[in-house]
Amino acid sequence: MVPMQPMSPRLILAPMEGVVDAVMREQLTAIGGYERCVTEFVRVSQTVLPKRVFFRYAPELRHGGLTSSGVPVYLQLLGSDPELMAANAARAADLGAPGIDLNFGCPAKTVNRSQGGAALLRSPQLIRLICERVRDSVSPATPVTAKIRLGYDSDEDFDGILDALSGVSLTEITIHARTRRQGYRPPAHWHQLKKARQRLPYPVIANGELWSPSDIQRCADISGCDAFMLARGALCRPDLGAAVQALYGGDDNADFGWQEARQLLIEFLARNQALYDPRYAVNPVKQWLVYLKVYYPQAAALFAQVKRITDPDEMANALRGEVDFAEAA
Repeated sequence: MVPMQPMSPRLILAPMEGVVDAVMREQLTAIGGYERCVTEFVRVSQTVLPKRVFFRYAPELRHGGLTSSGVPVYLQLLGSDPELMAANAARAADLGAPGIDLNFGCPAKTVNRSQGGAALLRSPQLIRLICERVRDSVSPATPVTAKIRLGYDSDEDFDGILDALSGVSLTEITIHARTRRQGYRPPAHWHQLKKARQRLPYPVIANGELWSPSDIQRCADISGCDAFMLARGALCRPDLGAAVQALYGGDDNADFGWQEARQLLIEFLARNQALYDPRYAVNPVKQWLVYLKVYYPQAAALFAQVKRITDPDEMANALRGEVDFAEAA
């Protein structure tokens, strides 16, 4: 008898601030493997934001809240005022956001100083109140999700955070398995997610140190999770989502090599030139190359050649040209 393959995991593309914008979401979801995406955070501080702000962060709202490959894009809100967060969530839902995501995990100091993101992990009851207000402000059919970490300075408050969230009707929650103080330093403490799964009445999505299909398998074994949010790993290996699904499906993933990755860079630059001021089109390409260096040695050679380029046309020529990577290295 042929052994049954385990069920394919659900994969979500992470909302990496300043990196995973609409252009990046479009390209990575076209490769496949993702159930949904989340926008970069929309900062909520003083008022109900105008329509143009939501459309700037989520241009997919013009197309039913979906990427061109049909992947839903939840709109992410970051703030500490329960009523304002609720009012902005309602506005986003009215504009067609397929779901609302609440950011309680961002470790950036500038965000935390303004009582946003991970700073709220020190106030579990405020997190609960924000979640309750947002949940009540939108239709029951609109998913409301959140993202947290294990705590702010330590994981000693994790139990209190889980207690506060256990009575909230969230659709699901993503947990980055590190504290704010730990930032992005390995390891991720996946075993803590098993506790969260036992305590919370809705699904837990694992996040942190998921670089490869084997990492996801190990995380699933340790945490018991069957849903995973991919962040830096998805930028280092653009076909990671598709590769994970192929592994669980028992199939060989179609070859996605350096030439395919370089073509993505060419398209990425062209799309950024079309959408943004040309002066800002080159740096995102360099930024992506830094991530790609982790998986593709050829990316390091290309980065060495283009790191001083500031002109978009010159960058396009460099990306399209034949490069002797051995010489460049």
